[in-house]
Amino acid sequence: MLLRMSLTILLSLLVILPAGAQEKKPRISPKAGVTQIVGLTTVEISYSRPGVKGRKIWDGLVPYSKVWRAGADEATKFTFSTDVTIEGKKLAAGSYSFFAIPDQKEWILVFNKVADQWGAFEYNEAEDAVRVKVKPLKSDMTEWLAYEFTDMKTNSALINLIWEKLRIPFKIEVKI
Repeated sequence: MLLRMSLTILLSLLVILPAGAQEKKPRISPKAGVTQIVGLTTVEISYSRPGVKGRKIWDGLVPYSKVWRAGADEATKFTFSTDVTIEGKKLAAGSYSFFAIPDQKEWILVFNKVADQWGAFEYNEAEDAVRVKVKPLKSDMTEWLAYEFTDMKTNSALINLIWEKLRIPFKIEVKI
């Protein structure tokens, strides 16, 4: 009986100790988020921030003409507390995964109804709520991908995806 109990304790420790001994490490692409109120609408963006780290980004790490999660790890997620328009196209209140299809002269930005996705591996175009086309602009070097709100007005703002030497702005409008 004592031997059986000792073996049970020993086996339990062998299972528990390695799990507890795993050290936590920082994410290679840190999670980030930004929240902005535009008019009466709360806009939340949750994303992971990859770094350039000396790599070729556009048409390298991020290929042209292919769906990209617009960040790293989990797909970037947008949440709108009210209905909005994105570049003039209506989008209902709610949460969406955000993807981009980059190219040299024009990008397609996608708000997809499946809000929680890992990367773009299970992306399904049939679930797209809104697609818009925008022009990429040259920008100062930005090592870590970021989202930023600029050109704030009472009922609108520009949302900018900024990374490496590009800035991809798109307009959001709300009713007030």
